[in-house]
Amino acid sequence: MIEQGTVERSAASPGLTDGERLSLGVAARLSRYLQVLTQARKMGRETISSQELSDYTHINPTQIRRALSGFGKFGKRGVGYNVESLVAEIRKILRTSGQHNIALFGAGNLGQAIASSDIFADHGFEIVAIFDVEESVIGMQVGDLQVRDFSGLERVVSDEEIVVGVLAVPSEAAQEVADRLVEAGVKIIFNYSEQLLQVPPEVTVHTSSPAVDLLYALYFYLT
Repeated sequence: MIEQGTVERSAASPGLTDGERLSLGVAARLSRYLQVLTQARKMGRETISSQELSDYTHINPTQIRRALSGFGKFGKRGVGYNVESLVAEIRKILRTSGQHNIALFGAGNLGQAIASSDIFADHGFEIVAIFDVEESVIGMQVGDLQVRDFSGLERVVSDEEIVVGVLAVPSEAAQEVADRLVEAGVKIIFNYSEQLLQVPPEVTVHTSSPAVDLLYALYFYLT
């Protein structure tokens, strides 16, 4: 079994060219690897084996090695993957290297929990603005940020180069926020509400629902 000490791209690699896109399945698997690797790095791990990646992702280790070898050379038999190098390489493959700025909408309990979590920062996303419509919370300090008035959305999106809007608002307010984000030019919306959002085809919406995730897990437990 050949695994890597460092990840090395080569001219002969069958990886993507500049104009190509990953399939949804490949992108999803790489994202799962990245999640495990990022946590391993936080735990101080320097190397990780394909078997360990398999244990945490439930993807066959042979499939993991084959998929990763499609993007570069893998040296040093038996050493395992260098965690730091593989994190950097997968982020390049997913084209998510660098920092990406987020605007968070909603400064209630959920919004404050999101703002205080490392869930986005671990992957190069930084919450640079928090908005709300309630006068009682506008100006409140949440971490290093002050809650802003929702009326200033468009200017902040432009000034702060916001690429993602995160919605932690009541369902009845979600569509209005999404509409304003679309008008401001934001192309990615992460939705924590239960509202079904109507957006143009060029805008990507991901709705996070713990209930749906549990149903998915339950299906595989029962079958």
